[in-house]
This record gives sequence, C-alpha cells and structure tokens, in this order.
Amino acid sequence: MKNTDIILNEMEFDAEMIFELDKAQAARSAGNEGMTRVCARRAAGLAACDFLIHHGVRPRRDSAFNSLQKLTAFPGLPPDLKQAAVYLTLRVNAEFGLPDNIDLIAEARKLIGGLS
Repeated sequence: MKNTDIILNEMEFDAEMIFELDKAQAARSAGNEGMTRVCARRAAGLAACDFLIHHGVRPRRDSAFNSLQKLTAFPGLPPDLKQAAVYLTLRVNAEFGLPDNIDLIAEARKLIGGLS
C-alpha cells in the first residue's frame, strides 16, 4: 500500500467518524436515543478499529462493537479512554436506556480524540 493510499484511507475514516457523530447528534435532537447510541458507537468503533490496526491487532472491520470490546482490554490504554470504551459497550437496561450520567456522544468524542 502506498503512502497516499494510507492517507486517503485515514481521511475516509475521519469523514465517516464525523458523519456518524453528526447523525448521532441529529438523532438526539429528534429524541431517538437508540439511534444516538448506534451512531456514537459506530464513530468510536471506527477510531478503535484504526487504533487497533496501527497496533498490530486485526479486529473485524464490520463490527464497531467488537473493536470497542477489544479496546477495553488493550494494554496500556489510558484509564479515561478505557472507561469511554466500556461505556460505549454497555448494554441497555430493560427500559432501553443507559445510566443517566453517560453521554455516548461525549464518550465517543473523548475516545476519538484520545486515540488520534
């Protein structure tokens, strides 16, 4: 793979992450927290996948959730980023919600910024 291919691939990842974060925010504005969670996880999962690949781990590219789960166990990851990955992999409760203090858009942004 040429350097230009790598740069273009990273730009695609960045554009996808921004797109997913924008969709997450739009979903939240529309009152659709389920879609907010999905889009925030997708955005963070792209960053996690890219980070893992750059560190010699080959996650499934089709699974943001899988990449985030692998990240929770990644050695040497700063505690705040590990916690963000844990929050992003939490399952919803019986009422399809997460604890009130968890904002997955904010956690996705933290993770993306910390992994860049």
